[in-house]
Amino acid sequence: MLLTYNCGHRIAGILDRLTAQDVPIIVVDDRSTDGTPQVLADWESLDVISLSSNIGAAARNLGVLRARTPYVAMCDDDGWYEAEGLFRAADALDRFPHLALVNARIVVGEEERLDPISAEMASSPLQARDGIPGQVLLGFMAGAVVMRRSAYLEVGGYDPRFFIGGEEETLSFKLAKQGWQMRYLEDVVVHHLPSVANVSKLRPYGLRNTLWNAWLHRRSRSALRWTVFCLADRPKNLNWVRGVRMALRGLPWVLRERQPMDAELDDELQLLDRRRYAERRPLFTRRDWEPPANNAGRPAGSRQSGPDSVAVFAAALRSEPRARAKVPDGSALPKAVDRPDR
Repeated sequence: MLLTYNCGHRIAGILDRLTAQDVPIIVVDDRSTDGTPQVLADWESLDVISLSSNIGAAARNLGVLRARTPYVAMCDDDGWYEAEGLFRAADALDRFPHLALVNARIVVGEEERLDPISAEMASSPLQARDGIPGQVLLGFMAGAVVMRRSAYLEVGGYDPRFFIGGEEETLSFKLAKQGWQMRYLEDVVVHHLPSVANVSKLRPYGLRNTLWNAWLHRRSRSALRWTVFCLADRPKNLNWVRGVRMALRGLPWVLRERQPMDAELDDELQLLDRRRYAERRPLFTRRDWEPPANNAGRPAGSRQSGPDSVAVFAAALRSEPRARAKVPDGSALPKAVDRPDR
């Protein structure tokens, strides 16, 4: 399942690689305005869902509902899977009924450099207790994951209130709270050709979403510690101010729907947190991370994780900001939701 938005200039090459694998492909177009729908129309083998409104990451929900296979390989419009890895992921999901998803190894650019997020997943300190192969995860990458359709639908898919920027985190926490397992398998491979043209516009949404996730799902002490860390570590600039303002605007619904995870799961999450705490930036840093000139990854020597979750950085790196939107049936999204301006 491929999610697209304003990618008409590059989508043909991605579709060439995906259609060569002889698997059914559902494309959900998030109301592109650059001619992407016309490009998609040239591919008769595609099952295209064209949305009347841009609903961000939640558009994937419609693709999963359309799917008739037990597993759905999710892809963004700037990457593709190696065919052999899809079979390996399906085999793992066949063998282990409590496995909700397999996260692929991501290689970046023509030089196929290992994405820092994949390196972090490969070194996960969490221990498996169920015999499922691969590194244990409590998060995943939306455009590099093979998902069990029934697990996805059980927890409701992506929440439209998060729109974009670390939207995977809330879904992964819901899966973990229901006992579903997540794994990183390095022999499942996704190639990624990222665009970072609008990465700076997404930073406030990443901060907002990680704070919302903390108070929706973490236990009180853990949520408070993570909040303090995120606010301290994040560069103190206009993005910080806007992210905090957006998070506070949504606080009433977050607290109303708060359902903390159990102590054991929260302890595992804090084990992952400690790696990020050890890398905190100076308190009064004002400068955000800037993408390198080749737009292919982080600068040499930069740290591998920041104040946001792994998924937040990934969302910023791979995504472009989307317009203000209504859901397809015309009803307005919650007022607490802020979206990037064009």
